[in-house]
Formats: sequence, C-alpha cells, structure tokens
Amino acid sequence: MRMRATMKDVAALSGVSLKTVSRVVNGEPGVSEELIQRVQSAVAQLDYRHNLAASNLRRGHRTGSIGVLLHDLRNPFSATLLRAIEDRARPAGVAVLSSSLDDLQEREALMAGAMVSRRVDGLVLMPTGDDQSYLFSDIRAGLAVVAVDRPARGVDVDTVVVDNAGAAQQAVAELAALGHRRIACLSDSEQIWTARERRRGYLKGMAAAGLEPDERMVVANLRSSLEATQATLELLDSAEPPTAIFAARNDLTVGVVRALRQRGLQRAVALIGFDDFPMADLLEPAVTVIAQDLEALGARAADLLFARMQQGSAPSQHVEVATTLVLRESGAIPPAASR
Repeated sequence: MRMRATMKDVAALSGVSLKTVSRVVNGEPGVSEELIQRVQSAVAQLDYRHNLAASNLRRGHRTGSIGVLLHDLRNPFSATLLRAIEDRARPAGVAVLSSSLDDLQEREALMAGAMVSRRVDGLVLMPTGDDQSYLFSDIRAGLAVVAVDRPARGVDVDTVVVDNAGAAQQAVAELAALGHRRIACLSDSEQIWTARERRRGYLKGMAAAGLEPDERMVVANLRSSLEATQATLELLDSAEPPTAIFAARNDLTVGVVRALRQRGLQRAVALIGFDDFPMADLLEPAVTVIAQDLEALGARAADLLFARMQQGSAPSQHVEVATTLVLRESGAIPPAASR
C-alpha cells in the first residue's frame, strides 16, 4: 500500500504554492486558468482526493455528514427508514454514516460516540436504552439529534414516532370484532419502548372488548423470528390454544407464519402483525398488518435534523406519523366455532 497523496504533493508536482492548491480544490476565486489546469493535472496524476471534512473543520464549517443509528439494517424496517433519510440527505449534499445497534444499550453509546468523534453534524438515533443523557454535552456543543421510532430519555430532542399503543389496540379490536376471545400477543424485549407501547395497546384492546387476557398467551422478550416460531408452536400445542395472534414486530410475524404453516393452521388461526414486510401480501393467506409509513417517518426525521442543524436553539418537536391497518386474508379468519 502507498500513502494517499497530500495537498503538499500536489503543490510540489504542479509547481505552485500550497495556498494556490487549496484555492483550486476548494473552488475559490482568484486563480488563473493556467494555474487551475496545472493543479488539476497534478491532482489527476496523483489520484489526490480532497479531505472536505478536515477542510471544513479548519474553516469552522460543518462536515456535511450525519450519523444514522438504527436497530438492524438487515431488517426491512430499518433499511427502508435509512433509505428515506438518505433520499433527503442526497440533494442537500450530505453524506450519511450508518450502523446497526442490535438493541444493545452499550452498543448505542459506543456507536454514538464513534459518530460524534468523526464530527458528524447531526445524529438520527433509534434509542435502545432508557437513558440518552450521555449525549447531553455533545448536544450542548452543537450536535443536532433526532430520535426516531422511539423517544429519547434524559435529553430534550426532536422526536418522530407513531401511535404504537393505538395501532395495537386497533389490531385487537379487529380480531375481537370477528369473535376471537383467545388472542395471543408476541412481543419484543420489554426494555424497548415500542414493545412496551404495543403490549399496552394490546391490553387496552382486550379490555375495550371486555376480554380478560390470559397471561400464558402474552409472550414477551422474543428477539428473533426463530424464537417467535418456538413460542407460537408452544401456544398452539397448549390445552387452550389461541384462535388469533397479534405479533408486535415484523420478524416476529414471520416466525408466527412459519409455525402456523408447520401445524397446517395458517387458515385456521387469525394473524395481524405490526409492520409490513416483503411478500406479506403474496403469502397464503396474505398477512394483515399494521403498516407504518416509513418514507414519511424517515423524511420527517431528516427534515427535523436539518432544521435543527440550522436553528439549534428552537424548541424541540414531537411528531406522530399515522399508521394504516392493511386488511388481508389472515386478519379476516374467524374462530373455528364461528365458521
């Protein structure tokens, strides 16, 4: 490997001063066409790449980059959210650095610190833990931060979320209206705000329908589709199995679908999942979901971040993006006694 060419190398090859090279690569006026050509020729020969971030920092300007820290970039939810943010950042000439947090509190603080050390101008964060006060000094120093999907704790920042509890309650109401009484709930880690909110909505939906939830049918702390499959199989094999299931995350919904197919019950047990996922509409039966508008969620987060980067002292905003109950076949299956 050879060292990357520096501005000094360009100046030496082109026979001009370091200041002249700086003016050319930064697009500043006051340089003759002949000198511009010499510098550009040297840049091409040396494969020189201008360090824009370092240059901006020396001038007291922003670096033109933001960090995006989400749950898991392999998950369609996070991937679509990231793309929506990128689509807002690209026309603004802003580079996006991203990383997965895997819902680990220690990784959240570590990766946020890594982004800040690279002098990002702003941070879109999907909080994992219940305390983001570690960002307080950075925010006070000018770092713009927006919490997406989940609110931050310990710091006052802009937030973009959906009504998780209300959407979950709507899903339960839909199942109860079909006559279901044994409705199971499979949810994520209880340390995660969205999981707690969706479980709260499930319980509110059961209460509103006059149903007493069976604690054996409320399974929390499921971290993968495989765990959801196992939990669903155990529920289906119990003495009083559920006639309907509410799965509170897209990968958990996939796990439930797998279990129902293993038991041949995909058309006997109703299912509503939270978050749409690829090919949910192509399965047999097609899966009913609570769909989030991820493009709107990401766009609003990016817009708030860029506004915060321009007006750091403005009051923080809390934005709630609407969800949609997408009715498909799996959410229209009545209990066996009603068929």
